[in-house]
Amino acid sequence: MSRGAPEKDIDENGLRVGPPGHAAAGVKGVLVSLQRSWEQMGLTRTARTLPLLNQRAGFDCPGCAWPDPREAEGDKRKLAEFCENGAKAVAEEATTRRVGPEFFARHPVAELAGKTDYWLGQQGRLTQPMILRDGDSHYRPIGWAEAFEVIAAGLRGLASPDEAAFYTSGRTSNEAAFLYQLLVRSFGTNNLPDCSNMCHESSGSALTETIGIGKGSVSLSDVEHADLVLVVGQNPGTNHPRMLSSLEKVKRRGGRIIAVNPLPETGLMRFKNPQNVRGVVGDGTQLADEFAQIRIGGDLALFKALNALVLKAGAVDQEFIDAHAHGFDEFTAQAREVDWEATAEATGLDREQIERIAEMLISSQRTVACWAMGLTQQKQGVATIREIVNLLLLRGMIGKPGAGVCPVRGHSNVQGDRTMGIWEKMPEKFLAALEREFGVPVPREHGLDTVDTIRAMQAGRVKAFVGMGGNFVSATPDTDATIRALRGCELTVQVSTKLNRSHVVPGRTALILPTLGRTERDAQGTGEQFVTVEDSMSVVHVSRGRLAPASEHLLSEVAIVCRMARELLGPEHPVRWESFERDYDLIRDHIAQVVPGCEDYNRRVREPDGFVLPHPPRDSRTFPTATGKANFTVNVPEPIRVPAGRLLLQTMRSHDQYNTTIYGLSDRYRGIEDGRRVVLVNGEDIAELGFAAGDLVNVISEWTAPDGSVEERRAERFRIVAYPTARGCAAAYYPEANPLVPLNSVAEKSNTPVSKAVVIRLERS
Repeated sequence: MSRGAPEKDIDENGLRVGPPGHAAAGVKGVLVSLQRSWEQMGLTRTARTLPLLNQRAGFDCPGCAWPDPREAEGDKRKLAEFCENGAKAVAEEATTRRVGPEFFARHPVAELAGKTDYWLGQQGRLTQPMILRDGDSHYRPIGWAEAFEVIAAGLRGLASPDEAAFYTSGRTSNEAAFLYQLLVRSFGTNNLPDCSNMCHESSGSALTETIGIGKGSVSLSDVEHADLVLVVGQNPGTNHPRMLSSLEKVKRRGGRIIAVNPLPETGLMRFKNPQNVRGVVGDGTQLADEFAQIRIGGDLALFKALNALVLKAGAVDQEFIDAHAHGFDEFTAQAREVDWEATAEATGLDREQIERIAEMLISSQRTVACWAMGLTQQKQGVATIREIVNLLLLRGMIGKPGAGVCPVRGHSNVQGDRTMGIWEKMPEKFLAALEREFGVPVPREHGLDTVDTIRAMQAGRVKAFVGMGGNFVSATPDTDATIRALRGCELTVQVSTKLNRSHVVPGRTALILPTLGRTERDAQGTGEQFVTVEDSMSVVHVSRGRLAPASEHLLSEVAIVCRMARELLGPEHPVRWESFERDYDLIRDHIAQVVPGCEDYNRRVREPDGFVLPHPPRDSRTFPTATGKANFTVNVPEPIRVPAGRLLLQTMRSHDQYNTTIYGLSDRYRGIEDGRRVVLVNGEDIAELGFAAGDLVNVISEWTAPDGSVEERRAERFRIVAYPTARGCAAAYYPEANPLVPLNSVAEKSNTPVSKAVVIRLERS
């Protein structure tokens, strides 16, 4: 039997702090996986579910997008092809806990709004469509047909389609995402904000400009056969745990790993793989050969210095540069000298370590650079990634085995959603193909991304919000501003599997539409269906749920989109929405005609490991940029000025969460138990600021607006935890720290919220 949902919320007075973990995973990880699975699913359901996770005949992990082994690359899948956090993700979705009409009858929305994200998420699966009408205090059940009528009436009542925004989470399947963007564009807008706007938009901006495609250029085999892997601004032990197995293979094959991060993360130091003897009874594998504990925001200065050292050593692949690169002379004109004093101030690293890293780069014949939100959510995130590309271009590390760029995506299908058209700025080629295929006009004016959607809601220019999955309120910056913006909408619609914060921040009329999860059987008019997803390395493959749905009232995401479209666009609309709901193969036939690289989609995706989308830089050293070549760029670091008595904050995940889903209250790799409102600060900084570990403080962020005014935001009652962060830096969990991130503090070019460089001060609570 599984356990029921916790009735009490978090008691932050129960916080316990111990030493950080020595190694990631190990037997402890297995035991935690099983315990959480049994608590949520029960023994029998656990035994039926976990063996199907990431298997060819099973379902794709609803957590991260790390790729599965492929036989074509000489690898085979394990019987347990999942990690601890993958097991937690499945347990959360396949839980036996339920949130039905009786739950909402017991709890008014005002009461639920006072609960933590952890408590809300632990209540279980949503079972029926619910509505909160203007003036009501409780959500009430509503039939599906009436729900779609309410949505259609609300959207048709807008003065313009551009007064609506349609958000997408990265867990939406390719089929649902393709139909969703078709519905939105048929309605008449490109307002398609998505979770990628807040995580890897900086990667897409930088890579499209430099190599011509906004995706990584490596395969899983490339990573595992690299001589050198850089892991920059990323914590794979928590956020992409299966990556640790690949890093272990790098070490076993004689490769080396460089970790660049403000925090010493356990998962980058030592890995105990529970699937081999050394990980069970031995000490595991030391992963990082070099740990560069960089100050927040110092990454661009570091890579500028590394490029200068590579140039000084003459260690460039001139043949590659002459044949495939543009802008080399302009780049080298400003790249040869290092201001070591400025570099030390920005990075906190000494010259000897930087030179040692440069020697490792120079001696490597196959180098992969991996990064995640530690880079993308900086103000100069785009410039930093461009500088990493400069380094790889200097060494000819694009388009060769064992080398390339590897932006490690988060949500399991966030990359696939973008491929399927979920972007407010899709290129003309895609939009023209969409028009030809379906015979419907689609708008060309660029739509709103996530940050601009919130701004538009604040200004009253967006009055309706539809969320296809995700937890918009907890994922976005400037929480108080986002809450006010959503509550100002006439209509909010959330398509969800579980209760979350966004459900308790309603517009004047609010609907919750419960949907099938990845783990669940999807039976439609022509029989059982499967969906497809794309991983971090451009592999498209099948995902097929096997469990009985959590409720007879659930609809699939595809069915929800199709029924919403039929009601909104009317029976005369030329798209065959009803046929798509009955047979997902028909959707894939249209994807094959519209989406580049998806030709013969239905046949190819049925191959045992799916198929790999084309990537010209990887496949043929062809670069579809404006110059027709890979572009060197000139990037100038802008120092972050931190006033005296202030710290530079980064938001981060606990080991017991994935994105905004909080599985539990154990961040054991950092030694933090039974609490989340903590701020991690270097012990020397704590003393210098006049505090002690364990003090209760309010955290105030300070942001200087373009007009010179200083804006402050507050997050109250955080415990100080002494932690070996880089000096002058601090860290706190999101979503608790999201209220400190200003809406208008965004990365240059990508408009991604700057969650990794927030100037803060601490005051006693």
